[in-house]
Amino acid sequence: MKTHFIATGLALTLTTGVVMADTPVLTVYTYDSFVADWGPGPAIETAFEARCGCDLQWVAAGDGAALLGRLRLEGARTGADVVLGLDTNLTDAAAKTGLFARHDLEAPSLDLPVGWDDDMFLPYDWGYFAFVHRADMAQVPRSFEELIALPEDVKIVIQDPRSSTPGLGLLLWVKAAYGDRAPEIWEGLAPHILTVTKGWSEAYGLFVEGEADMVLSYTTSPAYHLIAEGDAGYAAAAFEEGHYLQVEVAGAIASSDQLDLAQDFLRFMLTDAFQSVIPTTNWMYPAVTPEGGLPDGFETLIAPETALLYAPGEAAKMRDPALNEWLAALSR
Repeated sequence: MKTHFIATGLALTLTTGVVMADTPVLTVYTYDSFVADWGPGPAIETAFEARCGCDLQWVAAGDGAALLGRLRLEGARTGADVVLGLDTNLTDAAAKTGLFARHDLEAPSLDLPVGWDDDMFLPYDWGYFAFVHRADMAQVPRSFEELIALPEDVKIVIQDPRSSTPGLGLLLWVKAAYGDRAPEIWEGLAPHILTVTKGWSEAYGLFVEGEADMVLSYTTSPAYHLIAEGDAGYAAAAFEEGHYLQVEVAGAIASSDQLDLAQDFLRFMLTDAFQSVIPTTNWMYPAVTPEGGLPDGFETLIAPETALLYAPGEAAKMRDPALNEWLAALSR
């Protein structure tokens, strides 16, 4: 009997191992907040695995800009099949790594403020950068210049542009709005900066804990507090010079041994099963408006009159000069 149980157990183990070996694994690199318990990752994983019969495995790699750094380090040895969380400020540099495949997919009609024509990356959401504050803030700035003019004890938290897509977005926002005056704006902002965090999650956490008056985030961030917490006490400051647009994207890795599955994930990414999850988990606008429309509460958000955005190639050229201006201002 003992021998029988051992033999049966061994057979079950071997059978289970064969089943597991036959289950394809899709590895998706993304940013930390995407795979948090409250982020879109868990629901998207469940929905895609039901579609593909595969094992979707997320790998969190810090914030969005940190994804590109990790890919450059790993090169062709990367374990990623898909990278989700770059934006158009990084796609030119990402394409030049030679790691990404052309998607060969015809995107459905997209609900973006800009046209889309990219054969390597597909968008999954978008939003405008903004400084979020508590609704009862005494003096809400209406521009970077008004922010600079506030008392020096009014503090903001921003993210590092070398590791964070919002941080890089802020650099390009200032550059797009002020051009050659960008160094002057940074010199004025420097005394108001409480700290510079590696990523968005750390910065927003400090703000929510009351450490700062404002935080670099998105015009959609107040929707989280309103919808998820029932708290209407947060708002985004509308800036007269306009707001910089972020379009987040995903792409498949050319060397993946699951390239067909990776392409299927990109196809799935633009379906309602994925897009309907975005507004109330990633708290951004979906690239394709869900069949049920946007959730109640999104209509309360500010709608920037001017959208600022560099084309991917131009953003790549502007990055280093803008970064040097930022570093110079903060080091004084």
